[in-house]
Amino acid sequence: MHSKFYDQTVTKQFISIGELAVLTGLSAYTLRFYEKAGVLQAAKRADNGHRRYDSQDVLWLEFVLRLKQTGMPLADIREYAQLRADGEMSLQQRLTMLELHRQRLATTMSELAANASALDKKIQVYQEMIRKSGKKKKV
Repeated sequence: MHSKFYDQTVTKQFISIGELAVLTGLSAYTLRFYEKAGVLQAAKRADNGHRRYDSQDVLWLEFVLRLKQTGMPLADIREYAQLRADGEMSLQQRLTMLELHRQRLATTMSELAANASALDKKIQVYQEMIRKSGKKKKV
C-alpha cells in the first residue's frame, strides 16, 4: 500500500485531530468541517471525548484530498462519501462518478497543456526580442 500519509501513522493505532492536521496540512477546523459536511465519517472518540483517527481514516482522507486537488466539488465529494458509506450496493455509482471526474480531469489537463504551450511560445518571442536587441533581462 503506497500512501503519502499512511506510513507515518502505522506505528500508532490511533492519532489525534491535531496529529492528523499536522500530517495532512489541514487545520483541525477543516477536519471538523469535513466531518460535519459528511465528507469524513464521525470520528471515533477516546474516553475523554477527543477524536481518534485510525489508518483507514487517514487513507480515506488522503483520497478525499486527491479528489479535491483534482477539482471535484465538495458537494460531489460528499455524495461520493455517502455512496461509499452505503457499501457494495453503490459500487457502480461510485465507479461512474470517478469515471466522469477522470474525464473532466483529462479535459482540464489538455486545456492546461495548451495554455502552457501558448505561454512557452510567448516566452520564446520575448527571449528572441531580447536577444536581438542585445539587452539583458531586468531583474
